Amino acid sequence: MPSYSQEKDAYLKRLRRIEGQVRGLQRMVEEDKYCIDILTQVAAATKALQAFSLELLNEHLATCVVHAAQAGGEEAEQKVKEASEAIARLVRS
Repeated sequence: MPSYSQEKDAYLKRLRRIEGQVRGLQRMVEEDKYCIDILTQVAAATKALQAFSLELLNEHLATCVVHAAQAGGEEAEQKVKEASEAIARLVRS
């Protein structure tokens, strides 16, 4: 079971809010809003996605990676590698 299962409703609520921000961006472009205003909203949506990603990553580290580390062996190595790769992707984005 995914580590975020207990927080699934809260995560979905946040994602729906971000989806609303993106729809708002589409509307702003359709309505020919000022570029700087659109960019301001892009920054807000980006920050919201980054915050969501960091929270989900923290949840993963605190549960999946910790459990795998306690079990040891190949699974632990795999979970740490996955987490490292996810962190690298977030840093590049």
